[in-house]
Amino acid sequence: MFRRLSDRNESTVSFTFNAAPTTACSGDSVAAALLAAGHCITRRSPVSGAARAPYCMMGVCFECLVKIDGRANRQACVITVEEGMRVETQDGAAVVGQEE
Repeated sequence: MFRRLSDRNESTVSFTFNAAPTTACSGDSVAAALLAAGHCITRRSPVSGAARAPYCMMGVCFECLVKIDGRANRQACVITVEEGMRVETQDGAAVVGQEE
């Protein structure tokens, strides 16, 4: 579904998604890096538990919420992936003040 343009020659960064080692191009948003790596589910709905994925890719819809370095409710589409970042699926609603 998603593929990189072949003319891009950028450095890579390493991060983890749900404890699995993953790489991305430097400058990618977390959402773009996850989609490019084949990880389409970023959170589960707090009401039904349905799988959700990045949708608008510009910070409007909040479908791409993930936990980053222990902090919940982070919009993956507006945060640039960084070396060593720990990204996790957000299951249900995050409780304010209960970040790791």
